[in-house]
Amino acid sequence: MSRKLFGTDGVRGTANSYPMTAEMALRLGAAAGRFFRTDGENGHRVVIGKDTRLSCYMLETALTAGLASTGMNVLLLGPVPTPAVGFLTRSMRADLGIMISASHNPHHDNGIKFFGPDGFKLSDSAESDIEDIVGAEIALAKPANIGRVKRIDDGRGRYVEYAKTTFPRGKTLAGLKVVIDCANGAAYKAAPEVLWELGANVVSIGVDPNGTNINDGCGSTHPEACAREVLASGADLGIALDGDADRVIIIDERGQVADGDQLMALFARRWAEEERLIDGTLVSTVMSNLGLERYLHEQGLRLERTKVGDRYVVERMREGGWNLGGEQSGHIVMTDYATTGDGLIAALQFLAAMIDTGQAASTLARSFDPVPQVLRNFRHEAGSNPLEWPGMPAAIAAAEARLAGHGRLLIRRSGTEPLVRVMAESEDDALMTDVVETVIGELESRKSR
Repeated sequence: MSRKLFGTDGVRGTANSYPMTAEMALRLGAAAGRFFRTDGENGHRVVIGKDTRLSCYMLETALTAGLASTGMNVLLLGPVPTPAVGFLTRSMRADLGIMISASHNPHHDNGIKFFGPDGFKLSDSAESDIEDIVGAEIALAKPANIGRVKRIDDGRGRYVEYAKTTFPRGKTLAGLKVVIDCANGAAYKAAPEVLWELGANVVSIGVDPNGTNINDGCGSTHPEACAREVLASGADLGIALDGDADRVIIIDERGQVADGDQLMALFARRWAEEERLIDGTLVSTVMSNLGLERYLHEQGLRLERTKVGDRYVVERMREGGWNLGGEQSGHIVMTDYATTGDGLIAALQFLAAMIDTGQAASTLARSFDPVPQVLRNFRHEAGSNPLEWPGMPAAIAAAEARLAGHGRLLIRRSGTEPLVRVMAESEDDALMTDVVETVIGELESRKSR
């Protein structure tokens, strides 16, 4: 069957509306349980983490019921970062890991992400198989084989201790003042703990979740909140995580923002100098700035591009045997340390660079001058494909022709929201802006028809 439930990062939507309903979560849990529990034994286990959204309680309960009904033993981690679920799935020898989160989306959205026993997100093929099971009659376990459920109290602590091991041995953050913005999300306890225990003077914001304030004017999607605090407190660095802490934005001591492209440029150069960067290759998406690609070329390194989505970055990294990748949005994937993007561990690598070099964040966070870039989003009704509306293919082709030789145009549908993203890069700012506005105008005109 064609994929209808799963997008680029699991299943996502508005809470209490299809597919983010308790009924669908129960079926997804049962289907995932049936997919991974291929025998009649009761030794199969699944770990479930969540962020701080109000709807997580509802979805956690429904998923748990579905999984137990097919014989899976469920271990509930409570609020933990998405990368903690990947880590603990493998560490605790679970057959399956599930994270309930809509990442950087507002509180009224939610999502369900699946991890395999190796700690990596499931492949398209595995998700399609689970979706097939959802649409069929699901075989339930016999009464004696219904799964057991228990809460795990030390899940966050295990992750905290592991994250600290990724910081260089024998070094500390003593003498550094660090602002950490946890977006009122999943890392609101873990991230400040790690930084403080490594010796930093920690200023925490976005650490008072109430179920509806996740990503609300804070975190990586609103780094201005962290920037204000950095300037007000005279901090050496600001770290802005998103709601599930799998992405990070860095703010230097001047309040300037560094995105994922700048972080990847720094890490790639440092790792290459240390002979740690496998094959001199960095993996990123088509959204990464052309300036990053030019910078890597100057360093004798190579950029391998994929379609948008950190899971596709990871898949390509695994195919090529490469160990560093990420996205402009702040997903930084370092398979030496983690199986998915980890905002906290990426921030620790940046802090390690500050300690090693003695350089300020403002120096390290600007490896290259970005090619000017414009990104506009067009919101549409769920279920429609604006790129196939009458006249749009021709309009897009005309826009691409205008930028040919002067830059590049990327138009794509979001895999997590009903949005079309229109991005252009060019040194000709006026041309680039006009091309993007023309495409948005064409979409708007057809939407109203």
